[in-house]
Amino acid sequence: MTKLRTDNAIDVCRDEVVETYRRWKEDSTTSVPHCPVRSVLDRIGDKWTTLVVITLAERAHRFSEIHRAIPDISRRMLTQTLRDLERDGMVLRQVFPTKPPSVEYRLTSLGESLLKPLAGLIAWADENQPRIVGARVAYDAGPG
Repeated sequence: MTKLRTDNAIDVCRDEVVETYRRWKEDSTTSVPHCPVRSVLDRIGDKWTTLVVITLAERAHRFSEIHRAIPDISRRMLTQTLRDLERDGMVLRQVFPTKPPSVEYRLTSLGESLLKPLAGLIAWADENQPRIVGARVAYDAGPG
């Protein structure tokens, strides 16, 4: 059984999360609460977006540079991920008038604003990955 840790910082975060969710439910005109987190997590929570954002955090990249930085992503999936990020205003696609045209991708200010919470998530994942793996092993081993 997982031991629950309680301290003031966690209590404050818990209260803030619960209160925000209650407010979204009250403001909703449908049976499903208006929850902006859903649409954001749909984007940044997929398999590739975080890796693309981290790659673009360093500097602007051309498509082939991004593909080399994330070698296991297909060209089709990279194209779709970049389009989705551009649609959400997190990535700017800039076409240069060369022959053939060259295209460069960079984070917008909105995309850059994602880096701070992403850094927190990355730190949390790095710190807790061994505990998560241990919990999975214990769960998969079954009761006993």
